[in-house]
Amino acid sequence: MTTYPIPEMENCEKMVACFRDLKPGELQLISTNKTELTYLAGETLFKQGAFSSHVLLVMDGLVRIYLQTGRDKQLNLQLAKTGDFLAFSSVFGETVHTYSAVAVSDAQVCMIDKESMRELLLQNAQFAMRITSRNFRNERQLLSVISNITYKQMRGKLASALLYLGGDDFIGLDVFPNLTRQDIANFASIATESAIKFLKEFEREGIIALEGKDISIRDRKELEKIERLG
Repeated sequence: MTTYPIPEMENCEKMVACFRDLKPGELQLISTNKTELTYLAGETLFKQGAFSSHVLLVMDGLVRIYLQTGRDKQLNLQLAKTGDFLAFSSVFGETVHTYSAVAVSDAQVCMIDKESMRELLLQNAQFAMRITSRNFRNERQLLSVISNITYKQMRGKLASALLYLGGDDFIGLDVFPNLTRQDIANFASIATESAIKFLKEFEREGIIALEGKDISIRDRKELEKIERLG
């Protein structure tokens, strides 16, 4: 794993909005118990089943969260972006990672000692509520993934994945150029060949535009209809 230290002036407690209301002593607690690293696109942050000793905070870039469901099979759960925490369950006693994380683009990550994070949550209720709210939004995405797998046909699954990846949460982040067709298929829980087939169908129907790896949603209402009908 190739990692590079980040200059001290660009530290996570200054860069990330979730730390904006912390008191000087709380900021110091984070500063003295963290390590800041840069992961290049394609590098693994951690693997499912590996020992979990830190909470990770994404400071910049995109990180793909996935489950390894077979030897060569993955199910993409979500994309983490600036301000998102990974491996947060370690704060509550989880000792191993329950999923894997890989950098989709070059990503700056702050690794925070889980005991220090736990202490901070106990000290600052406002901070704890803000983090809980963000984790709740992630939970909704996981429920959407379960719904896709259980109830939707392939077109509906792909529509749901495109709406998620092309949604407001990722405006200005150039998500699609950083994803392969296999990545998109794994977000939709369908075969790569099927994803390619239905992307071309959506393009012919004027719902999306394809340009290289990039995907632009042209008719969001129609895509939402396909998702809704499953």
